[in-house]
Amino acid sequence: MNTPKLTREASGTSGMTAAMNGAINCSTNDGWIPEFARNGINSFVLPEADLTWPAHEQDAFDADNLFTLLETIILPMYYEKPDQWLRILRASMGDILLYFDFNRMATEYYEKLYSLPQESAILAEPLPACG
Repeated sequence: MNTPKLTREASGTSGMTAAMNGAINCSTNDGWIPEFARNGINSFVLPEADLTWPAHEQDAFDADNLFTLLETIILPMYYEKPDQWLRILRASMGDILLYFDFNRMATEYYEKLYSLPQESAILAEPLPACG
């Protein structure tokens, strides 16, 4: 379970690691979750509070929805429908590897952070040998 306030999730690597190890994420729709989550298929996602509400109202909304989700969906499924629970668990483990693996990370780091713009790449070419 990961329930940060919307817009305050850092990166989500703990949730990614948990999914790789057989955990089913239950989270607010923030950070990495919108890119990965399919509510009820590979995870559980709480409805989004209105960000214009005062913080205490957002917190109450999140808490009410969390307890409703736990009491009406998650816990009954875990205890009474283990086959359905295992389907979600397997989907979570399988899907996480498709979205967040080392190849993707390395490619995105290279393309977004380390690749040089074309004009800089031209300047980076070796100078001709003297002589």
